[in-house]
Amino acid sequence: MAAVLWLVAGFALIAAEVLSTRFVLIMMGMGALVAAGFAEVGAPPWLQVAAFAGTSLALTTLARPVIMRRLHTDHVPTNVEALVGDKAIVVTTVNAHGGKIKLRGELWSARTFDETEVLEPGRAVRVMTISGATAVVWGEP
Repeated sequence: MAAVLWLVAGFALIAAEVLSTRFVLIMMGMGALVAAGFAEVGAPPWLQVAAFAGTSLALTTLARPVIMRRLHTDHVPTNVEALVGDKAIVVTTVNAHGGKIKLRGELWSARTFDETEVLEPGRAVRVMTISGATAVVWGEP
């Protein structure tokens, strides 16, 4: 009978984790499942509680930090955001009014970040920002 109670408690804690998403209840639920195993083989109640507490504590202190690090990674720039800071090559003269660059193998409309700057073909530039479908670039020294 004790094994069934531990199983019910374990699955209830695991199910409750869906609401909390902090990975504490699932660790306690796993501890309850281990305690159910101990109860099934006839271990005394104090050993069942010790197995529950030990497993829960070990999983919370050892496994939870690893899981949290894996789930909460740094922000990875995507799409246009990922292009900012990239180097490109001027294909046609780029000034404050327009021009073309080759960025990651594709042709992009571009204009200079500094309105007085004129960039000649073949010059290396750095993408400062993306404005719509136009790369705003700065000439590399």
